[in-house]
Amino acid sequence: MFFTRGRGVTVDAPLPLCFNPAVETEAYIALGSNVGDRELNLLRAVAEVGRLPDSRVTALSSFYETSPVGNVEQDAFCNAVLRLTTRLDAHPLLAQLLRIEDEIFSRVRTIRQGPRSMDLDLLLFGDITINEENLVVPHPRLTERRFVLQPLCEIAPDLVHPLTGRTIRDHLASLQSGETVVRL
Repeated sequence: MFFTRGRGVTVDAPLPLCFNPAVETEAYIALGSNVGDRELNLLRAVAEVGRLPDSRVTALSSFYETSPVGNVEQDAFCNAVLRLTTRLDAHPLLAQLLRIEDEIFSRVRTIRQGPRSMDLDLLLFGDITINEENLVVPHPRLTERRFVLQPLCEIAPDLVHPLTGRTIRDHLASLQSGETVVRL
């Protein structure tokens, strides 16, 4: 039996000699698309994230059709959240997510909160908090967005937000929002 962050983990298969569960982190990533084949874009993004070095996708929410947020007239989004178990640090992980957006989905950032073939947001990185110019974790609007909280709650309802000390389920239950979020 191995112990990781206070929880016992039973291992059924032999571990590689270099396995160290203490260096793995669970990251939660939001995915969103409203250009092209939205569902296919999400599936491709999940596959690309799953190919990151020293990482594996360990949970994926259902897909949700969601109304756009902000003042830009645009089509509805397809959103989901995945859990990634990774040995990457937060900065290299963010760099890889941006690379996927740019290289795989040819994302061009011209209009803030505008249409996009793929948007990958690092929501949470373990219980770590980071507040830097190019990286803020937890995501600063995580608790304000139903299109993020609902799929996140589906895969991690009892996950505790590291700044508020409240569960994702509690945040979703108390959210007052006019957003439309429909499970596909």
